[in-house]
Amino acid sequence: MYISEQLLNPNARRLRLSAQFGVQHVVLDNRGAEGVSSATGGVIAWDTTKLRDYRRWVEGFDLKLDVFALDVGSILLDSLVDLEGAKKSRDMLARNIAVAAEAGISCLKYNVQMVGITRTALKPGRGGCSNSGFCHAEYTPEADRQHSYWGVGYPSAQATGGSSSALLCGQKQAREVPPVTEKAGWDAIEFLVEGLVDAADRAGVRLACHPHDPAYPVGGLNGIEHVMGSVDGMRRFLALSPSPNHGLNFCQGTVAEMFTQPGEALIPVIEEFAATGRIFMVHFRNIRGGYLDFQEVFPDEGDVDMFQAVKAYQRGGYAGPLCPDHVPLSELDEGRERFMGFALGYTRGLLQAAGVWHTAGHRTDH
Repeated sequence: MYISEQLLNPNARRLRLSAQFGVQHVVLDNRGAEGVSSATGGVIAWDTTKLRDYRRWVEGFDLKLDVFALDVGSILLDSLVDLEGAKKSRDMLARNIAVAAEAGISCLKYNVQMVGITRTALKPGRGGCSNSGFCHAEYTPEADRQHSYWGVGYPSAQATGGSSSALLCGQKQAREVPPVTEKAGWDAIEFLVEGLVDAADRAGVRLACHPHDPAYPVGGLNGIEHVMGSVDGMRRFLALSPSPNHGLNFCQGTVAEMFTQPGEALIPVIEEFAATGRIFMVHFRNIRGGYLDFQEVFPDEGDVDMFQAVKAYQRGGYAGPLCPDHVPLSELDEGRERFMGFALGYTRGLLQAAGVWHTAGHRTDH
């Protein structure tokens, strides 16, 4: 295991800062960037030369591009209302997987959110910072619009209400989409997996899927079911294909949100999924609270023992990136660079304590 950093459209300065933090691997999302995704939303064809040149540019900062985002746009909802159009998008995504392989990228992450990553408020955090949170009892459409994440929630989608990011990733508010039953949710995901895994197998590219964040109540929220908002849903997802390229972006915070007592429940779940060999990257973050009522906090102050989490990944045989994610917000750290630096250093320290990363600067994967 090793620290990695997830970045959205980083410039040269930001990549230099990552290298100075001690990061050697990055996970990149280039939503809206030329040659990668459309500036007005939707799936577009990738360009092999541009993507290869981009990878080489990133790696010129002494960073390894481990994982790249495959933006699936609104294909999941489209598959329920416009199947032929969704099939065309799926074919293009399959071609993009082949392009990624040609460009030297071996792992792609994607998100099966249909209606954004639902949040309802910013809660007071330590020292006057703010923690993003979800409380089902406090849910309103206005709170959803103001506080939810869209696509990747970094560095600050919430600052603008998320509207531009939502456009780019094809996600919508729950009240703007038709009802999505449990069956419809699985039909949409199975439609996507069916088309992408075969392409991944041909190209030798791993696909890392992010589960639904947050877990919704039984029966859904606003008629929308989050079928991958439970551990059983994640098990069912992995069972959709035996391919070793069909796996997870295991968001530790999201999985913690599935339990009323995540401090007790999460550790054996980490070990279980790590042992499948199908965790391809980890969002290494912590929460306070649990199912239907939680806040995203700094890694050292949540309900999950993060050192025990590292040990569970070790026992399961995981040997990939740990990416800090969704740190709190503050006007003192507008881009959340210092907060992310703290989370990276904390994670590096845990890996050193676990004997995974040695202080001499040489890492040993376990």
